[in-house]
Amino acid sequence: MFSEDRKLADIEEVPSDSTLLVTLRDGFDEHEALLIRLADGVACWKNACQHWTDVRLDKGSGARVADGEIWCQKHGATFGAVDGECTHGPCEGAYLEEIAVTVHEGAVYLTDDDYEFDHRGPSDDIDLSSRGRIDFSGT
Repeated sequence: MFSEDRKLADIEEVPSDSTLLVTLRDGFDEHEALLIRLADGVACWKNACQHWTDVRLDKGSGARVADGEIWCQKHGATFGAVDGECTHGPCEGAYLEEIAVTVHEGAVYLTDDDYEFDHRGPSDDIDLSSRGRIDFSGT
C-alpha cells in the first residue's frame, strides 16, 4: 500500500496556501488531481470545477487558496479544502470528486485503487496553450 510507486509527495512539499498538481492514470486515461495540506493531513481532489468540468482549478502553478477554500479563477466558485463542497458560485452545493490518499511516515500516498500515480505536474493530455472561456484571473 505504501510503495514508492504510489508515493505522490513528501508532506513538506504539499502547500496549505495553494495546491500541488499531480497526474494519475486510470488505464490509458490521464486525470489531474490537486493535493492540499490540511491541519490534520492532506486532501486530494480531481482538478475540475464542478460548474464546467473542463475547467481546471490548478493550471500548473497552484490553485488560489484563501480562508480554507480553493478558488476557481474562471467564474469565482469556491470549494472547501476539507470537504470539497462548493460554498459559493454557480455550482453551489456540488462537491469536488475526492481521490483517496493517506499520509504515512511523512509522505503522501495514493490509496485509491482506481488510479495509478503517473507523474507530478499537469497531464500530458492537456493543451496548456489553449484558452477558452472568459475568466477572472486576467489571463
